[in-house]
Amino acid sequence: MFHHLRQDINSIIERDPAARNAWEVLTCYPGLQAIVMHRWAHWCWGHGLKWPGRFISYLARIITGIEIHPGATIGRRVFIDHGFGVVVGETAEIGDDCTIYQGVTLGGTSLHTGTKRHPTLARGVIVGAGAKVLGGFTVGEYAKVGSNAVLLKPVPPGATAVGNPAHIIQKELAPVNASPTHQLFSAYGVTPNGDDPLSKALHGLINHAVMQEQQIERIITVMKAAGLSCPSMAECDKLDPAQLNKLVD
Repeated sequence: MFHHLRQDINSIIERDPAARNAWEVLTCYPGLQAIVMHRWAHWCWGHGLKWPGRFISYLARIITGIEIHPGATIGRRVFIDHGFGVVVGETAEIGDDCTIYQGVTLGGTSLHTGTKRHPTLARGVIVGAGAKVLGGFTVGEYAKVGSNAVLLKPVPPGATAVGNPAHIIQKELAPVNASPTHQLFSAYGVTPNGDDPLSKALHGLINHAVMQEQQIERIITVMKAAGLSCPSMAECDKLDPAQLNKLVD
C-alpha cells in the first residue's frame, strides 16, 4: 500500500510543476486523496461489502469533489489533476500512468447491468479538462483526448481525439518503455500544433477559394488586355482570408 502511495506521489511531482514536495501532495491534492479512498472502497466492493464500498465512495466525493464508483478499476500512478467534477463509472478501467483533468466524465451509454458500459483507458492516456468519454470502448495506449471533447468511439494507440463529436488524429505510437513525463506527456491533452482535422479542412477550403479568386482576377486582366469587355470583381465580393482564418481559429 505505502509503496503504491509513494509511486503516486512521485508521479504527481513529475507531472505537476506546482507540486513542491511529497507532504504538500499528500495533504493538498484531492486527486491523490480520491484515489487512496477509492482503493479502500474498491477492496470492499471486491469482497462483497457493497454498502461500505459505496459509503466510502460517497465520503470521498464530499471531501474531494471527485466521484469514482467503487467498482471502477484504477491502475498505478494515475494522476487526477485539480479533479473537481470528475466522474468515473462502475465498469470504467483506468490504466497505469493515466492523467485526468477536472470535469472529465468516464460515462456509460447503456442501462444494461452486467455489461461493459464505461470506457477503458489504456496505459498513459491523457484526458483533458471537461472531456466526456462515453461508452464501453477502449482508448489506446498514450492516446490523448482534448479538452471539452465528446468521445463516442475507440481511439487507436498514440492518437489524439479532439472536438465535438471527437475526430481522431493518428499519431505514431510511443515506445513501450517511454516515460509519461517526457515527450508522451501533454498537459490537458493539448497537441503541439493544434491539429484539429476540422480546422485543417476549413483552412484548406479558404486557401483554395483564395487561389480561385486570384485565378479569376488574372483571367479578367487577360480578357481586358485582349479588348474584351469584362466587369471587374467588386471589392465587397472579394474574400478576406485573414478574417476567415481568424474565425476558424
